[in-house]
Amino acid sequence: MDRGRGSFNFPGGGGGGMRNSLPFDSFWGGIKFAYFRMPVAIRTIMLATFVVFVIQMLGGQTLNNWAVTYLGFDPSFPTFLTQPWRMITYLFLHGGFLHFLFNMLWLWWMGRAVEETVGPRTFTVLYFGAGILGALLDAGLAMIFTDAIVIGASGAVTGMLVAFAMLFPRAPIMLFLFPPTEARYFVAGWIAIDILFIGAGDGVARLVHLGGALGGYLMIKAYKQGKDLSLVIRYFEYLFGRVKPSKSKNKSSRNKNMHIVQDAEIVEEVDQNELDAILEKISKKGYDSLSKEEKQKLFELSKDN
Repeated sequence: MDRGRGSFNFPGGGGGGMRNSLPFDSFWGGIKFAYFRMPVAIRTIMLATFVVFVIQMLGGQTLNNWAVTYLGFDPSFPTFLTQPWRMITYLFLHGGFLHFLFNMLWLWWMGRAVEETVGPRTFTVLYFGAGILGALLDAGLAMIFTDAIVIGASGAVTGMLVAFAMLFPRAPIMLFLFPPTEARYFVAGWIAIDILFIGAGDGVARLVHLGGALGGYLMIKAYKQGKDLSLVIRYFEYLFGRVKPSKSKNKSSRNKNMHIVQDAEIVEEVDQNELDAILEKISKKGYDSLSKEEKQKLFELSKDN
């Protein structure tokens, strides 16, 4: 079984009282407010995973066993070839509350910065691509180690952690009782533990983690080289009629950072110099370094056609 292992700044303040300084006036209003502050891809993934987890918990042992048996990833041959949907469905199943909680916390803590940097479509490709590659590596080595059914989002989350470390290598990771550690060292240590305990029989799908890490590395490397990973999502959107194919002009003249532009669907009639300056600032310092005016400008430019 794949077992994965902030502070909130209220706007406003002062003498108006708590109720008047908050953007919500009830517990559920606060939950809704926090939910819609999340980037769109992360909140969608977390909501779907939460719904599946609730169904698992409320459905009883019979339903849970059925879900794991038929929707968990089975690396044995030829099941992983004849039932490829398992490479996606296993990511939404979890073996218990802590398994679910830690995966979602890592996704929330680290994933926000990644999605805000690469865009929602690219993030979706990164997340599910890492999960799929983790499953494939597990299947490829199942005969050597174990062919037990795997559940959990840990492989995809590990890929997302590698992406975070590649985008923000010096960002401090602060855990309880541990000193601040740069992201690159923290993630390297995470992967090293998985390598050391391969085949330990501890119920953790280490190969899925390592495959997810490899997926995250390869996709962020491709992203940095200017590859538009969001095309995968755009293809499915086109298949289901959500978008129409755009008539592109002179693709060879695009800036090397245009993969961010494509994923945000920024229109072609923008001031290229201003756009390049914003993108360059994001690539060097991250989305949070933008001023309020720059974020508003980027938002205006990124509206769908």
